[in-house]
Amino acid sequence: MDDEERKHGMSLSGHARNRHDEQIEEGRGIDEYAVLDFEASSLSVASWPIEVGLSWFENGEVQTWSSLIRPAARWDRSDWSEQSAAVHRISFSELEDAPCPIDVATELFSRLGNRILLSDAPTFEVRWLGSLLDAARYTKAVLPVQNYHDASFALFEGFALDMLYETLERRVAPHRAGPDSARLARAWLVAVRYSR
Repeated sequence: MDDEERKHGMSLSGHARNRHDEQIEEGRGIDEYAVLDFEASSLSVASWPIEVGLSWFENGEVQTWSSLIRPAARWDRSDWSEQSAAVHRISFSELEDAPCPIDVATELFSRLGNRILLSDAPTFEVRWLGSLLDAARYTKAVLPVQNYHDASFALFEGFALDMLYETLERRVAPHRAGPDSARLARAWLVAVRYSR
């Protein structure tokens, strides 16, 4: 389709790519970061993403977007794990009417803008982001995903850092991409409050 063909050419500007290549530095504002999370077909090396969530900071509040992902034709359906499905509670049938990888990737980058990606499990997120971008025929290199915990220790200290981790312990991860990314972002807002 013409619409899909147009979306295949999506790319980040040079400015955005350079920003995402930077390492975590003290003194950065939290508005410069976004938390990424995926749910996947399984935890195997052949797994593929079924849901993506992104949370970022805007006007002192956490904004969150998420989307289910329709499986790409090239993804191995036999990698679907009922054990994983019992954790995230997403059925395979729900994915049949979900947006295709091209549409999901386009929306993801539209919302990400120039922000630096973070995750509490960057190895997995990079793999699933790569699968999504490959299915969307995105030709640029996968953006780096910084470690949420490394960034937390770089940006906060003392009581603020203690409150960040206490907040995470009190809020159980719901194992859905949007709420999981929001949980991590909201803990940063708590840390900011106690940094003042």
